[in-house]
Amino acid sequence: MKNIASHTHIGRSNAGSPVVSIIVPVYNSKRYLRFCVDSLIGQSYRELQIILVDDGSTDGSEAICDEYAEQDNRVVVIHQSNAGIAAAQNAGLDACNGEFIAFCDNDDLMHRQNIEHLLDAIQRSKADMAKGRWKQIGVSQIPATMEESQQHIAQGACTLIEDPLVAYESVFCKTLRVLGGKGTEARYFNEANWCRLYRRAVWQGLRFTPGHYAQDIRMAGPLYSRMRSVVDVDSVLYFWLQEPDSVTHSKRNMEFWHDNVVAAAANFEFANSLGVVAYRNYFGLLASLRDERKGIGDIRAASEAEIEMLRSDERRAGLCVSTLSIVDLWRCRLLSSIRRIENYCYDRKIHTLK
Repeated sequence: MKNIASHTHIGRSNAGSPVVSIIVPVYNSKRYLRFCVDSLIGQSYRELQIILVDDGSTDGSEAICDEYAEQDNRVVVIHQSNAGIAAAQNAGLDACNGEFIAFCDNDDLMHRQNIEHLLDAIQRSKADMAKGRWKQIGVSQIPATMEESQQHIAQGACTLIEDPLVAYESVFCKTLRVLGGKGTEARYFNEANWCRLYRRAVWQGLRFTPGHYAQDIRMAGPLYSRMRSVVDVDSVLYFWLQEPDSVTHSKRNMEFWHDNVVAAAANFEFANSLGVVAYRNYFGLLASLRDERKGIGDIRAASEAEIEMLRSDERRAGLCVSTLSIVDLWRCRLLSSIRRIENYCYDRKIHTLK
C-alpha cells in the first residue's frame, strides 16, 4: 500500500473551515478517470481531501492517480491489491481526515458546486446527511456534461427528512414520486453513496462487507437507521455515467443474484426488527430471487451447489414475507408491480444511451 500524505489536518483546515474527504474507488477506469478527478479538484469548495483508492488497476489508472497527487497536494493515493469496491471504500474511510465525507464513482462527474451546496445545507439544517439530485448520462454526453458541471447554479430548495429509514423503504417508485410532488421526491433515497455528504460520525464503527456485489444494499439499513435527519437539496449536483457493459447493468450470474437476494433479505430483516415495513427490500428480494431462478434455467442441468443456493434463498425469502401482515403484504405487492414496470422502461432507456 502506498500513501501520499495530504496537507489537511483532522477535521479542519488551517483556515478553520471543515475539511471534506471525497473517496473514489478506482479500478481500470483509464477512459473516464480524468473527467472524474477534474470535476473533484475543480470544486468551488476548496478544503478537500480527495482519496483515490487504486484497487489493483492494470490499465494505467494507477499512474493517473499518482499524477494527480503530484499536481495537487489535496489528493491522497492508496494503492492496494484488487479486493473489490467494498474494500476500496473501507480503505478510503480509514484514511479520511475530513469532518465530512463524500463518495464518487470513478467514471462519474460532480457538479463544481456539489460540495458547496451540500455542505451549506447540512450545516444549516444540522442533519446527519445531505443529498442532492443527479442526472444519468451516456458516454457521448461527457464533453457537454463537463461544460454543464461548470455552470453556476443557485442552491435548490432544501427539505428536511426526519425518518430516513422509513423514507428509504417506502419511497422508491418513480410513478408515486411524481404523483406525490416535490415533497415526496425529496424523500426518495437509493442505496448509492454518491451525491451524498455525510457527517464523519455517521460512519464511526461502520464499514462495508468486502467480497460482495451488493455492498451498498447491505449498508443502507444500518446507515440510515443511525441518522436522525437528512436534508435534500433540489439541485442536480451529480452526473451518473450509464454503460450497458458496467457491472451494474451487465453482471448477471448466479453469484450476482444470490448476493442481491442475501443483501435484500438482510436489510428486510433489519428494518423489520425496528418495526419498519421493508417495501423496497420486498421488491428487491423477490426480483433478485426471480432472476436467480431464471439464471439457473433448466433445473435439471444445474449443479447441486446452485440448487442448494436457490433453495436456501427461497426459504429465507419465504420467512421474510411471512412476517408481513395481510395489509402490508398487499401494499408490497402493489408497489412491486409498479416498480417492475418502471424497471422495464428504465432498462430500455439505459441501453439506448450512447
